[in-house]
Parts: sequence; structure tokens; C-alpha cells
Amino acid sequence: MTPPRLELRNVSKYYSNDGSALRALDNISFTAEAGTVTALLGRSGCGKSTLLNLAGAMDFPTSGEVLIDGRSTTGLRDAELTALRRKSIGFVFQFFQLLPNLTVLENVELPLLLAGASNTKSTAMECLKWVGLADKAAVFPHQISGGQMQRVAVARAIVQSPELLVADEPTGNLDTASGELVLTLIRKAADDLGAAVIMATHSTEAASIAGTHIHLRDGRIEACSY
Repeated sequence: MTPPRLELRNVSKYYSNDGSALRALDNISFTAEAGTVTALLGRSGCGKSTLLNLAGAMDFPTSGEVLIDGRSTTGLRDAELTALRRKSIGFVFQFFQLLPNLTVLENVELPLLLAGASNTKSTAMECLKWVGLADKAAVFPHQISGGQMQRVAVARAIVQSPELLVADEPTGNLDTASGELVLTLIRKAADDLGAAVIMATHSTEAASIAGTHIHLRDGRIEACSY
């Protein structure tokens, strides 16, 4: 059987704080299959960002396992982790994180260049077309709106057709209309590209595109609905 795109098995995360252990996550378990959107909900400090960092292999659990396509992130070497993040995981952040000295096209192209891919410009342009911004390829991020910057960030995140798309408050810095466009694209990444999307959000509108809703409270799963 094909493993889930993402699986957390009894995951806990603790941080050291003045000699004591601060619990960020406590015994979290869930799976995310290809073509699904999972929304992480809860108050600030409930553990959403920590969970996203673990899901994106940017951090590792204190106990338990995080598996991406059946592979435990804890056991991977640095080179394997780098390859996993570049080729299998796409990231969308609240504040876009586009490089200001690169054009829109170059921002989307960058992950392909880092991975040593071929036909990078044409692939990046196809992704810009996919988000409706091919006409902005030659401009710089400061020359477009916030909503357009986030659409560029989505194009960059999906440029390598990742198995997993991790989105942290993707509409938190956008007006309603721009946010709706971005949410449509994130939903399409699951429906059309087959990505498993994990999205942290405070927004009920953003959560509405998800098929699974995981409510976190003080590092624990308080409720889960499908």
C-alpha cells in the first residue's frame, strides 16, 4: 500500500527553558493523504507553528515519529533532509519571503536551480501561468501587490510538484479578495496536483477549504473533524 504523504505517530516536542522542559506538542497523531487539505486551528501558542515545522522537516520531535512518504525525518542525514525539503515539500508563509533582488520569474525558478533541474525558466513560467501571473514575470516583488506576491509564493511552492505543501497563515496578511484567490490556488494544489496540504490558520474562510480540521489546545489535539 502507498503510505500517507504525511504521518505523525505519537509526536511530542519539548523545548528547554531555564533548565525546565517547555511542552509545545503532546502525543500528536494524524495522517494526511495525497489530494487532501488539513487545517490546523487554535489560539496563538497552541502548537500550530511547531507542528508545521515538524511536518516540513525543519525541526524534529522529542519523541514519536514524523514520516513523509513513509520515511522518518529523524533518521535522515543532512543531505537527505536538504533533498527532501527541496523536492518533496513546498512552503507558503504569511509574509511571502520572496527575494527582493530577484524578479518574479527568478523567485519561482530558484528552487529548480538549487535542485539542479533542467528547463528551469519554462517550468517556472508554467507555474506563473498556473497562478495567473505570467504577465508579471519580469517585475520585482515590490512592484506587485501583496496578494500577487502570495500567488508568486504559491507558484514557487508548487514548482517541483511537491508531495506535501505546508502553509502557515497563507491569507493572514491579505485582504478578503486576495485571500480568496490564494485559497483557491491552495485547494487546486491538492485537487489538481495531488499535494497533501497542511495549513495553519486563524481564518474560518481559510479553514473552509479543508476536508480535515484539527483543533489544537496547549499542544494537544482537542478535537478533529472530517
